[in-house]
Amino acid sequence: MTVQQTSLPASERPDVRRLGVGSGTALCAGAVLGPGVLTLPSLAAAAAGPASILAWVVLLALCVPVAASFAALGARFPDGGGVATYVHRATGPRAAAVVGWWFYGAVPIGVVSAAWIGGKYVADAAGWGGTGAAVVAGAVVVVALVSNAVGLRLSGRVQLLLGGLLAVVLLGTVLAAAPQVSAAHFTPFMPGGWASVGSAAGVLFFAFAGWEAASHLSGEFADPGRDLPRVTRRTLAVITVLYLGLAVATIGALGPAAAGTETPLTELLARSVGGAARPVAAVAALFLTFGAVNSYLAGASRLGAALARDGAAPRALAKGGAPGEVPRRSLAVLGGAAVLVGLAAGFGGADLDLLMRATATCLAAVTLAGLAAALVLLPRRTPLWCGGCVSALLTAAVLAFSGWLLLIPAGLACAAVGFLTLRRITR
Repeated sequence: MTVQQTSLPASERPDVRRLGVGSGTALCAGAVLGPGVLTLPSLAAAAAGPASILAWVVLLALCVPVAASFAALGARFPDGGGVATYVHRATGPRAAAVVGWWFYGAVPIGVVSAAWIGGKYVADAAGWGGTGAAVVAGAVVVVALVSNAVGLRLSGRVQLLLGGLLAVVLLGTVLAAAPQVSAAHFTPFMPGGWASVGSAAGVLFFAFAGWEAASHLSGEFADPGRDLPRVTRRTLAVITVLYLGLAVATIGALGPAAAGTETPLTELLARSVGGAARPVAAVAALFLTFGAVNSYLAGASRLGAALARDGAAPRALAKGGAPGEVPRRSLAVLGGAAVLVGLAAGFGGADLDLLMRATATCLAAVTLAGLAAALVLLPRRTPLWCGGCVSALLTAAVLAFSGWLLLIPAGLACAAVGFLTLRRITR
């Protein structure tokens, strides 16, 4: 069994047969960066205050062996299946199906989260309030569903442009806010204790999922063994500068107000360059979230068709999964699930923090599965293998802070195994 996508894709594959180190770095950085970072600094600050910076540091340290493990797997087994391919090689098709279901189930939640972020930025700039944010978020999801249903997809170059725009916005925000940073805003440093740092890490994992993107792209490099490590190092450097800079700027410039805003980039820019920054931030956020939502749905709908093709999901979802076709049935399932999630959130059943934590929990489960596969497939007792062990333990610890949200990947795993069992019985 081979599954075509297992992570939230930040960009479509480029329209070239061979990636260079530069374009590969742009794609991988775009896979890690995403619209979540537009609101995660404030959610982390609400969970742990200034100590949320520790959560950023821990997760960045975790990224090093995670990224190295996925790069090593991509170099050894270049294939578009990514984590599911490695899990299949390590433990078999049943576990690979579970990984596919984890991602497929996470996408509707992630789509609503991303759209809601864009909606909040637009509503903040226009003064529309919560209802306006929900309407904008709904419009983003609907337009993305329609564009996918009719076969309109953003090109790889456009997705790269959106990823580059996000990087520029983040860097510009950090530089503009730097003069406003005050040491007084970092005290008391840990008002909620060490448990609050773990809670912050739980929601921040949303911003760190995507390293397996390098493994999905491994087959596009002329020499994966040479290029993937270089791409990984450069991507690590980019996200370290942007994430740590943003975390420090948010706490240092906004202080206690960082925990009370849902649009931290707008607040940082407004304090630095004035109120004119609000519409600029809103437009940037809207484009970025639409690009992400469109890409999430495109990749996940094809994943659903691939799962059905390989017998890991209802056969009806396989229709439209061939190259050049549109998997509308799979897309309809994702759209229906997104509507249900959106309605639940709209009627008070979930807020943005909860939605992002739920998505992060599923993605952390996918990452943990990939690391477990790496421990089976990579040479044992090497520095890379030992780093993978440490990363697996840290990822498991982050998952432990998800609490009852672990019921989501557990439920999806039971559904996947149950479906496979029922399919075998009814043959």
